[in-house]
Amino acid sequence: MDVTAELKRRSGRIESAIDRLLPAKTVRPERLHEAMRYSLQAGGKRLRPVLVVASAELFDPQGRTDPLPAAVAVECIHTYSLIHDDLPCMDNDDLRRGRPTAHKAFDEATALLAGDALLTEAFALLSRAYAGNPALAQALVHELAQAAGSQRLIGGQMADLLAERQGNAGTGDLEFIHLNKTAAMIEASLVMGGLCGGASPEAIERLRSAGRNLGMAFQVIDDILDATADSASLGKTAGKDAKAGKATFVSLHGLEASRAHARDYTDRSVAELARLPGGALFLAGLAEAMAARSH
Repeated sequence: MDVTAELKRRSGRIESAIDRLLPAKTVRPERLHEAMRYSLQAGGKRLRPVLVVASAELFDPQGRTDPLPAAVAVECIHTYSLIHDDLPCMDNDDLRRGRPTAHKAFDEATALLAGDALLTEAFALLSRAYAGNPALAQALVHELAQAAGSQRLIGGQMADLLAERQGNAGTGDLEFIHLNKTAAMIEASLVMGGLCGGASPEAIERLRSAGRNLGMAFQVIDDILDATADSASLGKTAGKDAKAGKATFVSLHGLEASRAHARDYTDRSVAELARLPGGALFLAGLAEAMAARSH
């Protein structure tokens, strides 16, 4: 399978869905909706929404339930978290997805509100799109809210800030941060796709395990690239973790051990995916392609 071509095809569907489902930038107040679209339509890997769609297609190849609204909802949450993460009170970054961050392109207050609006829009979108199937709508809202809440995404972000301030994070602290700040949303993406596709409870748990390990691999690789790549190739400021004194896999374990960790997490994820319908070839190939970026 040509993973790159498949990723491009699926990403194209995501871009079209974002344009169709998000409020137009001409909707009042225009500046807010322009800022929302500025950040959401800035490109990026679209990994999380692609995972939603690809997971759904494993169990519902006929597309009886459209997974695109769920995919866009996930990307709304992810983008809101990036907008807030880049704010001066957080990581204070000037570059995201290869262009100025929202608070640089607009202003801090507009960026803050754009993030708030994307967070809210995610759940409004799920409730509208799946209103005809209340059980599915409830399951999707629950999954996304749990992944994005105080014990997962936001909790991981808080723990990351505390670790940076205290400067004494250990391996257990780092695992908690990465499991929640990063892996939670990747896990939820695969699970939400499975829910859209009508996957069995057993398959949902396999998706959850695969997503958790894929998310950990993704974050370890991100730590590696932050230490080894440049800003142009990353689309964000390189080397900022080391400059800020953040605990990362590289700072705690070194570069080669981090690559070994990334390989182990990838292998675990692929092993779970192999037990899903058709061996989940695209998803497994995507996991391998991600791992290759660490070298």
